[in-house]
Amino acid sequence: MSYQSAVASMFALGHELAQTPSQKFDLAHMRVLLQAMGHSERRFPSVLIAGTNGKGSTAATLASILQASGLKTGLYTSPHLVRINERIRTNGQEISDEDFAELHAEVDRVAEGLVKKNELPWHPSFFEMMTAIAFEHFAREKVDLAVLEVGMGGRLDATNVIEPRVSVITDISLDHQRYLGNTVGEIAREKVGIIRAGGAVVTLPQQPEANDVIGNTILELGARAVNAVPYVPPVSPGSPDYLVPSAETGTPSHVYRYPLQVLGEQIVVETPLVGRHQLRNLALAIAAAVDLNQQGFAGITAKRIERGVRETRWPGRFQVKAARAGWPEMVIDVAHNPAGAWALRAALSEQYDGRPLIFVFGAMRDKAISEMAEILFPLADRVIATRPQNPRAASPEEIQQAGARTGAEIESVEDVKHAMERVREFASAGAVVVVTGSIYLVGEVMHIIGEEV
Repeated sequence: MSYQSAVASMFALGHELAQTPSQKFDLAHMRVLLQAMGHSERRFPSVLIAGTNGKGSTAATLASILQASGLKTGLYTSPHLVRINERIRTNGQEISDEDFAELHAEVDRVAEGLVKKNELPWHPSFFEMMTAIAFEHFAREKVDLAVLEVGMGGRLDATNVIEPRVSVITDISLDHQRYLGNTVGEIAREKVGIIRAGGAVVTLPQQPEANDVIGNTILELGARAVNAVPYVPPVSPGSPDYLVPSAETGTPSHVYRYPLQVLGEQIVVETPLVGRHQLRNLALAIAAAVDLNQQGFAGITAKRIERGVRETRWPGRFQVKAARAGWPEMVIDVAHNPAGAWALRAALSEQYDGRPLIFVFGAMRDKAISEMAEILFPLADRVIATRPQNPRAASPEEIQQAGARTGAEIESVEDVKHAMERVREFASAGAVVVVTGSIYLVGEVMHIIGEEV
């Protein structure tokens, strides 16, 4: 099977979450598939990261630290921005088209055989297939450690068949209520499903409902809590301003830079991931790295943590693109729920106070569009509502209706390509275009403007 056929076959299984949830969440099915694959998930150690917001940034930062420490590092994230290969990386390199096609063919053949023998009731879902491909790839690559981002939830997510060296819980808020529950407490109960009896779990204090669930689960399972608070810099109004211009030429980007005590040494943390919420994600990644050091991964040192943080690349997260011929300055950010929208609003206020902002906004229909609009649209001189190519996407008219109470000037443009053409027509000098609302929208825009992931 060719690479193109493999990708087409994957998408023929349906977009993630577009189908009914009944077939998606059953770890017994995932375990049957992996047993038939020779239990590739047991052939490498791993870290498992769950949460509502920040788990991708935390995973990317930790993977960069591990790679800087000389460890052959796997990274599994979702969804992708432009190409499906982005989800599976070894030492920062995407899985090749050839390897993806080969592994897809093998997993698909095994899955079809299990269905024929009635050992599986139906073909594995898109995400189950992706996860099995990732596990097999990491096993064949003989990675020293894999960093795995939970797709959704935790307890019944396809990634949760592994036995992690460290579990990490990022910030929990309302999202995917249809699948995970209607309160922060209910959602937290799904996320803490990645904690293992006697295992290490890295956390930060967060909403009281989430804290209660996380704390009680740690006590019930006799897990070892690893507090990431020592790695969060002070960000009170009286603290130093850590946001400084980037030394990188040709970009107006800023970085956070501050001193930190890590493994008995003082390092200078410099992260390209901007927004105060990223300081929490960074702290979780550093705490996980320190714990892995104490578990015997001695190559993880203070200086290598410093280097790994500095070299982290995680596109589409408050990513600033300088103005260039034909395009205005842009901020690209995958804020896809109210918590993400608040984080984006804070970062925009920090960096672009007083600048005219034009939003290009598209979101999935099952998201809290009205809440996101109320948070973000008041900042905008104009909003262009559009529809990413996804069956779950809300129509521009639905977004326009959801944002009507904000008083913002909202224009409907049916597809992303024409929305970006519209931006080029009226973006004035000094205006900043903010592309946000869905990772699918961000991915399409990055493809249109020729931005590599």
